[in-house]
Amino acid sequence: MSQYLLSVHMSDEKPRQPMTDEEMRRGFALVDVIERDMRSANALVFSGRLLEPARARVVRPSKGRVKTTDGPYAETKEHLGGFYIVEAHDLDAALEWASKVTVAINTPIEVRPFMDEPPR
Repeated sequence: MSQYLLSVHMSDEKPRQPMTDEEMRRGFALVDVIERDMRSANALVFSGRLLEPARARVVRPSKGRVKTTDGPYAETKEHLGGFYIVEAHDLDAALEWASKVTVAINTPIEVRPFMDEPPR
C-alpha cells in the first residue's frame, strides 16, 4: 500500500462564513464518522488541523546561517489548514477518502502520493 497526503487548503481571499454552534457540531460529527471509517479500514496514518498562518514561523537558510521569520509569505493566498496521511491501495482509493472529506468540510483537498522508499 502507498501513503498519500490529503491536504486541506484554505483561502484568505474567500474567508469561510461564520458557523453557528449547531453547524459546527454537525460538521465535526461528519468528520468524526469519516475518520472512524478511515481507522476501521486501517487507512488513517495521522491527521492534524493547523492554527492560522499568523501563528506560523518560517525557518530558512540565509548566508550560511539560519533565519527565522514570522508566518508564510504575504503574497500567499492559500494556506494549509490541515491534513491527513492515509494508506491506500492506489490513487483512486485515496481520492475516495478525499471526496468524503471535501464534501464534509466544503473545502478543497489536494491528494499527493508520498515518494516510495525502500524498506529500512
